[in-house]
Amino acid sequence: MTDLIDFDALTNDLAGKRAAYAAGDPYPHIVLDGVLKAETFAAVVAEFPGIRDEFWQGYLHVNETKYANKAPDTWGDTLRGVAQEFCSERFVTYLEELTGISGLLADWSMDGGGLHQTLRGGHLNIHADFTSHHTHETWARRVNILLYLNEEWQPEWGGQLELWDPQMTEVRGRVTPAGNRMLVFTTTADSFHGHPDGLTCPPDMARRSMALYYFTEEEQAVRRSTNYQPRPHESAGRKLVIHAERGLLDGYDRVKRRLGLSDDFASNALAKLDRFRRQR
Repeated sequence: MTDLIDFDALTNDLAGKRAAYAAGDPYPHIVLDGVLKAETFAAVVAEFPGIRDEFWQGYLHVNETKYANKAPDTWGDTLRGVAQEFCSERFVTYLEELTGISGLLADWSMDGGGLHQTLRGGHLNIHADFTSHHTHETWARRVNILLYLNEEWQPEWGGQLELWDPQMTEVRGRVTPAGNRMLVFTTTADSFHGHPDGLTCPPDMARRSMALYYFTEEEQAVRRSTNYQPRPHESAGRKLVIHAERGLLDGYDRVKRRLGLSDDFASNALAKLDRFRRQR
């Protein structure tokens, strides 16, 4: 299965897109619409796993309430084909030209990526992503792509991805998760982003996306776990909880790399901690 991505649209005025990416505020990024061919987008919408699909893994705690499926062998043919094209030499070369970052490596293991869904009431606190691959420890994370797969998304449902400045003082951009829209951005220690307010979409709908991450080989990649941050206006109590859980996640990240623990372990432990916090 080939030619699922509309490369003509992606490469049109590539020089202009490259300049726009480099000038992105608060960090290099670009929003691209019409990434998949129309028939491809219709097929992936139809194939996207249902809200209660057995292969969803929950990440349900203070800093996020979302579900992920990182196993492409459980996806439909078109969804899997799109992911394969995103990992292809042709697309990786395109990303290198767009971002100005050479030597990018695609990651079929979907470390931190895959299909994502967030249900009504769900959120993802502002954060900067972990900076090195959990299996390939010399791989430094450099570029993220987020392809939104919502057939419909109303502005009043929330879910706009907020892009925050490095000092976490203000939002510098917002991206609505419109269908067939892709955000590409450079991953750094302070490329803060998220959608921290609970979604208000109908109960039978979800904020849906496909995420892939690209790396470069380094002699010694710097390890930082996901760095969650409170917004300036949030209460002192909430800031304390966000920072406390961030410390737990950093400890888990270290243990995961050393012992090879699964994400299920951390997700279950953090969910229990969150339930205990709510009960108190």
